[in-house]
Amino acid sequence: MRAIRRFTVRTVLPTELAALGELVHNLRWSWHPETTDLFAEVDPAVWERVGHDPVALLGAVDPARLRELATDRRFLRRLADAADDLREYMTAPRWYQTLPEAAGAIAYFSPEYGIAAALPQYSGGLGILAGDHLKAASDLGVPILAVGLLYRHGYFTQSLSPEGWQLEHYPSLDPGGLPLSLLKDEGGTPVHIRIGLPNQRALHAQVWVAQVGRVPLLLLDSDVADNDNAARDVTDRLYGGGTDHRLMQELLLGVGGVRAIRAYCRITGHAEPEVFHTNEGHAGFLGLERIRELTEARLSFDEAIEAVRAGTVFTTHTPVPAGIDRFPSDMIERQFGGDNAWPTVPVERVLALGAEQEPGRFNMAIMGMRLAQRVNGVSELHGEVSRGMFQELWPGFDLHEVPIGSITNGVHAPTWVGREIMELAGRELPELIEKGQGWEGVQKISDPEIWGIRGRLRERLVEAARVRLRRSWRDRGASDAELTWVDDALDPDVLTIGFARRVPSYKRLTLMLRDPVRLRELLLSPDKPVQILIAGKAHPADEGGKKLIQQIVRFADSEDVRHRIVFLPDYDMALGQLLVQGCDVWLNNPLRPLEASGTSGMKSALNGGLNLSIRDGWWDEWYDGTNGWAIPTADGVADADRRDELEAAALYDLIEHEVSDRFYDRAPDGLPRRWLEMVRHTLTSLGPKVLAGRMLRDYVVGLYLPAAASARALSTDSYAPAKAFAAWRVRVTKAWPGVRVEHVEASGVGDTPEVGAALDLRATIALGELEPHDLLVQAAYGKVGPHDELLSPRYLAMTLEGTTDDGKAHYVGKVPLDSTGAFGYTVRVVPNHPLMAAPAELGPARPPGGARGNDQRHPPLTTRAPERRLRGPARGLQPRDPWLTSGRRRDAGLRS
Repeated sequence: MRAIRRFTVRTVLPTELAALGELVHNLRWSWHPETTDLFAEVDPAVWERVGHDPVALLGAVDPARLRELATDRRFLRRLADAADDLREYMTAPRWYQTLPEAAGAIAYFSPEYGIAAALPQYSGGLGILAGDHLKAASDLGVPILAVGLLYRHGYFTQSLSPEGWQLEHYPSLDPGGLPLSLLKDEGGTPVHIRIGLPNQRALHAQVWVAQVGRVPLLLLDSDVADNDNAARDVTDRLYGGGTDHRLMQELLLGVGGVRAIRAYCRITGHAEPEVFHTNEGHAGFLGLERIRELTEARLSFDEAIEAVRAGTVFTTHTPVPAGIDRFPSDMIERQFGGDNAWPTVPVERVLALGAEQEPGRFNMAIMGMRLAQRVNGVSELHGEVSRGMFQELWPGFDLHEVPIGSITNGVHAPTWVGREIMELAGRELPELIEKGQGWEGVQKISDPEIWGIRGRLRERLVEAARVRLRRSWRDRGASDAELTWVDDALDPDVLTIGFARRVPSYKRLTLMLRDPVRLRELLLSPDKPVQILIAGKAHPADEGGKKLIQQIVRFADSEDVRHRIVFLPDYDMALGQLLVQGCDVWLNNPLRPLEASGTSGMKSALNGGLNLSIRDGWWDEWYDGTNGWAIPTADGVADADRRDELEAAALYDLIEHEVSDRFYDRAPDGLPRRWLEMVRHTLTSLGPKVLAGRMLRDYVVGLYLPAAASARALSTDSYAPAKAFAAWRVRVTKAWPGVRVEHVEASGVGDTPEVGAALDLRATIALGELEPHDLLVQAAYGKVGPHDELLSPRYLAMTLEGTTDDGKAHYVGKVPLDSTGAFGYTVRVVPNHPLMAAPAELGPARPPGGARGNDQRHPPLTTRAPERRLRGPARGLQPRDPWLTSGRRRDAGLRS
């Protein structure tokens, strides 16, 4: 007989142990080993049995043991010290508080968070990154207020069938058994968020609060009595259900998330956010909710867009269009129109924000970019890829001008680095732990000390892997009598390679199987054996990903190699920590450039592991030739099978001739000196870069503080600047077709231009109905390619010389000729306003009103003259858009 409802009865702690509850319900324990040591002392046996889950510990420990601890003076002293340490951590000024100007608060939205295995609300890299983001923000004192959803069944747990097929299980999670508290109003009533739905329905949610160090994380939960069955299931599973279900989740995250923040700030007195940061398009509807708030406060829709954009940061995490959430336009129209319309937010304007080239589709990423003044990718290479993906939003601007920057991801060291390494660093390199400085001190640590720690971490991984391996085989139907071989599976002295991540096809889980004979030779080498530990989950609906897992499992089941290669089911944070700490080499072989960033290799590097990776994501940026190995890529090969064959062969060669050779090259004392040199160089070269603290500082300085300043600038004086800026945008957009580059003259270099000379330019601009201060006239110049295209041009702002009565303005500038070879220039005009963050800004932010998902092309807000070339014939560049206005050609005597 099954229960119809599951809930957790919490332990009542003795008064003397009240601080224990305070420690348990602040998730700082997940990266603070001193606190977990205290939990272990409560009852070591129970602590192991509950998998190091402190909430479960308090629910399982014998009340008699708690009464005993309440009179144990030594334990009470340790408890008081831990509680005092937490309170000091929560209140003392940290890095952010030293900044001269700071934002009041930053709202951070993500559909998933990987904080700890005890709070299973994550599926993969996006969630783990979000968790590290919050932890680093807490450590640095960055006032983030985070928002997500509480999934009653989390993602899923994974097991294998006897045939090696992935099986999914969805265990029920009771919030009462998680480190959460229910948000209640001043009268003690649980706060409920309501979102209107079509056909007179509504979606209600309560708000749970997880305290992640100094950062409150608000998790919305739709499993409440006010909802019908369909609405109750909205937060049933992470990334579950169809399109309707996904839309409801994203409405709750975006619209409901803003409403939850307003309620939380009102009740607790927390500062209202000045900046809103959305990860991917999942939370994009937060921008619409903020527009609704402002339009109901008497701003027009256009004015509200300007105010919202100024304080919004949008981070894109996918390098492929297929990874972007897109909904049928009629679905969005039903949600925001008809009987469910918001009076001050016309549905036509909503549709225009998400409109793309393909008719009838609403693109969440495009809406996110149109509602954010600042957009970034998560590595330098991903920034380049993203600029190419979304260039159509900025017509008339070259690829490098698309205003999508990049901040490379980082990882939270206290979460992912082995305790032995953290303690060694704290003892030998205190500046590294306290301030993230002094990485060069790694060179002072002795070889035996580094190798000894690496050996202990590898041995711990092998022991844990055997436990998981035995459990997996039992789940698949094997008896204990058949599993005696597991006791000798893997070897703590053998070169250990790890591969663990989600299993979409582009990550190429089975590339290592391309030549099974060659792989067997590597695994079973008598002199230089290799062992590989593999983990990963395929999405429940991804049959292709499940087939890849089955292929790996079937190979690993082979009796001759099963002691050297293992697949460990149910990849989660706990297994991830073991793998990145214990593996000597971290393997990553995605199809370049489809890995946006990837962070597991960063975690391995901080533990003294070496990366063996395709140059994609962060590794493309920070590989220096000696801090690991780069697998050569066959980028120009169109045949996918041939490309895989070439890259797999390169992988085998690297493992056999470089990785294994270096690992097993031992000095007379048994130490691999050359290997340890690479470990040291990896730590010193990558350590300062891969930290989440570096990432957070980059976000604060590069995005959060500028966004806060922009938001304040537009909101002063009852949003008067936002109103003026919106009016200016409308006026400039309407008048832009009248702006032309009419004439360009060049002089000053003679018939044979030489390096060091300067080109004097004079341009005549037809202003149309605009004024000179509305425009920025630039000379673009630099090297040119075979078709007269400017290669990485530089820009010179030209100076207004004067205006004439016929609406013309004359500009002058002096272009330096500072390189030899083919050199060219052009003159262009772009809109100019002090509240703009980039010259191309008006591109995506100005979708035409009333658009319903059809052709969204509109005149690019840039006007240019043809390029001029200083060597070879001058040829005008054909405009890429029929609305682009080119100036009349003038040869100006510059042919060589």
